[in-house]
This record gives sequence, structure tokens and C-alpha cells, in this order.
Amino acid sequence: MVDKKATQHREVRDDWNEKTKEFTTTRNELNNEVRELIVQVREQRDLRDQMNEMVREKKKERDEANQAVKTAKDSLRSTLPEKPVELDRRGRPIRPPTVQSVARTMERLEREFNEGKHSGPKAEPAYFKKMKELASTLRQLKEEEKNVDVGEGNAELRTAVAAQEAAHHAVKEAADAAQSAHDLMLEWNSEVDRQREKAEAAHRKLRTSKKEADKEHSLYIVSLRCLHSIQDILRAMRSASAGDGQRPAASDETQDLMAKLLSGETLSTEEVMQLQRFD
Repeated sequence: MVDKKATQHREVRDDWNEKTKEFTTTRNELNNEVRELIVQVREQRDLRDQMNEMVREKKKERDEANQAVKTAKDSLRSTLPEKPVELDRRGRPIRPPTVQSVARTMERLEREFNEGKHSGPKAEPAYFKKMKELASTLRQLKEEEKNVDVGEGNAELRTAVAAQEAAHHAVKEAADAAQSAHDLMLEWNSEVDRQREKAEAAHRKLRTSKKEADKEHSLYIVSLRCLHSIQDILRAMRSASAGDGQRPAASDETQDLMAKLLSGETLSTEEVMQLQRFD
């Protein structure tokens, strides 16, 4: 019975040791993947930072191009006849509408209408009438601006506008590249977290299997010690039955192996199997 129990503990221990090897391999492979992914994250972060720096440079170039366009427009408008300044009821000058100001007003009115602030039998027709007037004003301002911008002989303005458009396109391209690098970096970060979780799970399984293997090994050693104690008793009983007053001892090799085992030394598989066999 003890021999059977020892064999059982040894087999269970060997199973746990085999699982420990598998979990160790899995954990190490996952940790290697995590390290490689971290390198990818760093490379994407560096690329993103380079793209962000390029965006800042391109924005400076765009600002310079915008200023050149503004200067060219101001220079052109200075040659046009001045329009009379309109005053309000208090005598203050009324700022003339621009494409931007009219567009903002239309956006605000449309937002208010969607929120239900211009509903009713009188308010709704007034809203549509106002929007129609603003749309007409916007078309007129855009046409005037277009005539000013691309007026015949205005080479300086056309050159400035072309540079402005090119600079804006360069900013957009750099910003898109920076965003793509940032998105990919976040994706790699998420993959790092997922692989790290798997590696930690494999490590937990490794610790559990190693703990179980150590427990089964301890039980196996206890079984061996019990087995050899029984062997000693059986030898003594056989000796007593034979009328021999001397207590037979185990073989020298067996005694040496037991001494090594009890002293905490590690035995080979063959040595352990030899201990389990009866003399």
C-alpha cells in the first residue's frame, strides 16, 4: 500500500513538473513578445513626436503664408475706393459684415432653430427670411472677396494664396501622419497590456504547478521513508523467524541514498526509483 502511494505521489509530481515546464515556456515566450511590443511602442512614440514637431514647423510656415496673404489683400484693398462708413443710432461706426461673421451668424441661428428657439407661427417665417437674407449676403461677400483675391494683374496675391494653400495642405498631411502614429502607438500599448496579462496568468499557473509539484515531492519522500522503515521491520521479522539475533541492515548503497535524501541533497531519478524498490 505504501509503495503504491509512493508511486502515485511520484507520478502526480512528475505531471506537475511537466506542467511547470510548459507554463515556464509559455510565460517566457509571452514576456519576449511584451519586450518586442514595448520596442514597437517606443518607436511609434518617437515617430509621433517627430510628426508633431513637423506639424509645429508647418504651422509656422502656414502662419507666415497667412500673413503674406493678409498683407497682399490689405495692399490691394488700399487701392480701391473707400466705402462710406455707416453709423448706428449712437453714432458709432458699424463694422461691415465679413464672410466669417455672416457664416457664424447663420450657424448660431441654425443651432437655435434646432433647439426650438424659433418655433411658432411668426418666429419660424422670420427665421427662414433672415437665413435667406444672410445666405444672399454671404454669396455676395464671397464673390467680392473672390474678385479681390484673383484680380487681374495681382500676381503677388495669387502667389501668396498658392503658398497659403500649400502650407495648409502640408500642415494637414503632417497632422494626419502624427495622428496615425499616435493611434498605432495606442494600439501597440493595448497589445502590450493584453500580452502582459497573459504572461502574468502563465506565471501564476507556473507558481501553482511548482507549489503542487513540491508538495507531491515532499509526500513522495515521506512515503519513501515509511517504505524503508517497513522494510527494516520486515527484515527484522524475517531475522527473528530464522532465529538470528542480528538485525539485518539495508544494503550500503540504500543506506547511502537514504542518508543523502535525509540530508536534503537532490537525488537523480534513477536513485529515487532505486530507493522505492524493496531490497
